[in-house]
Amino acid sequence: MGTTNSRKEKRLKKKIRIRKKIIGTQERPRLCVFRSAKHIYAQLVDDSAGVTLASASTVDKGYSAVEGGDKSAKAKLVGKLVAERAMEKGVNSIVFDRSGYIYHGRVKSLAEGAREAGLEF
Repeated sequence: MGTTNSRKEKRLKKKIRIRKKIIGTQERPRLCVFRSAKHIYAQLVDDSAGVTLASASTVDKGYSAVEGGDKSAKAKLVGKLVAERAMEKGVNSIVFDRSGYIYHGRVKSLAEGAREAGLEF
């Protein structure tokens, strides 16, 4: 009999496969996304130095919630916020790490928001 993997275990296996190929540097940091049931988190990571350069989420103090907006609209706002913080640090281009999530819905909205604010993928 084969083993059954939960949804979370399958996503984590995909995440490991993706992380083998994607590495953030000082010039092109990695935009890492984490999605929970209510919130979304994004951070720019320089893997060569092991440092987080900028981050944004729906639980930040600097985040102003979109009234009546859905979670995708909130994710787009988080993408714009992390892009603005990246621009302040002098970062223009990034590598996108979707962390095993499907590029759809909130993850896609976050990426589009970051692109609109000026980040290049």
